[in-house]
Amino acid sequence: MTVPPGNGGGGSRLPDLGSRGEGWVVGQFVLLALVALASLPYLATMAPQTPIRWVLLLIGCAELLIGGWAIARAFADLGRSLTPLPRPHADAEMVERGIYRRIRHPIYAGLILAAIGWATVSGSPPAFAAAVALGVFMDAKARREEAWLADRYAEYAAYRTRTKRFLPGVY
Repeated sequence: MTVPPGNGGGGSRLPDLGSRGEGWVVGQFVLLALVALASLPYLATMAPQTPIRWVLLLIGCAELLIGGWAIARAFADLGRSLTPLPRPHADAEMVERGIYRRIRHPIYAGLILAAIGWATVSGSPPAFAAAVALGVFMDAKARREEAWLADRYAEYAAYRTRTKRFLPGVY
């Protein structure tokens, strides 16, 4: 059986963007940089002057902390299977322990939450729009990755039915 170019055999219609998905990583870093750059004009007015700005600052800081925690926890749980690329490396094992018991893509979820948190802290609507675009992009990257994981690990289909993609019990 031949696999159509760009499909990778995992049932995904999303492009591979490289043999291990290198283009997906480049895209995520471009969007993260866009979040940061879009906030620059707003940094001078970041100091809260109103009660609502104080609340937004606290919410944004909480989002940054939770996102950072999720990323750090996922790094620790993945151990030697950690890679920024969506296609697992040859000696990677499927991980279902730690934070991966609750969600399938905690690093992606943490990046999205941290980007939203930074946009909230900076008070930048353009940074928030870039964070939303990052969320859409990371969802697509997760779908591409899941097709490769399903090809690689027979038990991935059952894991996918037990756990949500980004938010426990929700999505």
